[in-house]
Amino acid sequence: MPAILAAVGSIARELELPSLLERAVTATGELLGARRARLELAEGGVAEYGRGRPGDGAVELPVRAGTRTFGTLVVEPGDGGEFNRREREVLSALTAATGMAVEKALLVDQMRRRERWLEASYDVTEALLGAQDLRATLRLIAERARVVAGGTAGAIARPTGPAELVFDVVEPPGEDADRLIGLTVPAEGTATGVAFTTRRPVVVRDYGERVQEQQRDRAGPMPAMIKDLDSAISVPLLVGEDTLGVLVVAKFRDKSPFTDSDVQLAETFAGHAALAVEFSRAQEARQRLAVFEDRDRIARDLHDLVIQRLFATGLGLEGVSRLIADPAVAARVAGFAQDLDGTIREIRNSIFSLQAPAQAQGSLRAELLRVALDARDTLGFEPRVGFDGPLDAAVPDAVRTDLTASLREALTNVARHAGATTCSVEVTVDPLGRRLNLVVRDDGAGPPPGPGRVSGLANLAARAARWSGNCGLVAAEGGGSRLEWTAELPAHAGEQGSGR
Repeated sequence: MPAILAAVGSIARELELPSLLERAVTATGELLGARRARLELAEGGVAEYGRGRPGDGAVELPVRAGTRTFGTLVVEPGDGGEFNRREREVLSALTAATGMAVEKALLVDQMRRRERWLEASYDVTEALLGAQDLRATLRLIAERARVVAGGTAGAIARPTGPAELVFDVVEPPGEDADRLIGLTVPAEGTATGVAFTTRRPVVVRDYGERVQEQQRDRAGPMPAMIKDLDSAISVPLLVGEDTLGVLVVAKFRDKSPFTDSDVQLAETFAGHAALAVEFSRAQEARQRLAVFEDRDRIARDLHDLVIQRLFATGLGLEGVSRLIADPAVAARVAGFAQDLDGTIREIRNSIFSLQAPAQAQGSLRAELLRVALDARDTLGFEPRVGFDGPLDAAVPDAVRTDLTASLREALTNVARHAGATTCSVEVTVDPLGRRLNLVVRDDGAGPPPGPGRVSGLANLAARAARWSGNCGLVAAEGGGSRLEWTAELPAHAGEQGSGR
């Protein structure tokens, strides 16, 4: 009896669940002289005594506390026979003590988890008070969620259009994160997409197999690491009626599932995180508004003073060139006039860049400038953007979605692979509104040698093919890379893609 009381007391005092399971199954096996014993909880957690699983002669008892069943204890007698009445009484006492101890340990574990999630929320709030930018805030949210939930990776996916999301942030940094950043997933048929559209958490087991099956018909191979994804939680980031994105916590090569408690706590944290994201966005908006007035003044000065003077100088040079008798000198002066025309176009692009943030959301030029501005943090610099032709009039909404997604993916590839210090973007439409061209140049390492695949290039090519266009990446003159993406524009702005 003293040995039994000591075992029960030892089990009751243990608050760490793994240690509790080991102590309970060991005490059971030793006190009963069992050949084998196995204690398994429904929510995860297993401990074994002896070798192998209990055989057919085993006794199976539920591990309970009150009306709640936590798991099962299976014990096989040491002599291969049956337990006597006293041994069964000891087994019942140990099982009851284990059930109560498990209930207490789970409550303690849940309290500790709540504390960790609360600390994570405080960390995000503290970062905001420290005036961290939006991307740094997103990284902090993904990383803290990953650590607290016991996941291998944390990520945030944000919408790029009505039917697609892109993984903007993946933590922790490394090769796996590099392969996943910029990955696009459809809003329909994926756990991330379902969480975004239904505004409810989604928990998935064998996540990698599901993703590979769902993405089988999409252009371009999925990263090989996807197959190692096991359990995952996808939680929407909600602020009022808006869904800002989806927080994803996943486990790689780890079969232990996320519990219902994990999901509830992650959902609460996501609510705090969404407010943090919205606050950070509002902070950035206020900072931008603070400079709009100066930008507008500078743009007016450039237009009213600089361009007008350059235009007048260009007209003067053209007039002078017609008065010069020497054809070579006349041609040279005319060339200077053409150079001034090019300079005027560049300044007009700069003027539009200054004024675009204050323009209506419907402007394609403003939307492309926002994509370039969003890429500034990942690139380490702001790309130069230029336009030419009737973009807003000629490019229909369906093509616009593919164009902005392609620019975002192209800039992501530059940030991930090029090691560039400068990057330029040129978006043009021919005067007849028939052909759209996107050219992204960088001064980085250049395209990879040989037939190696550049991440995201297959997706870019697929988007171009929808509009009978092409996509190619080549070495640029003077070093770096030059990516050109083209699309044939429909005859009517309302037409949809040909699907070719």
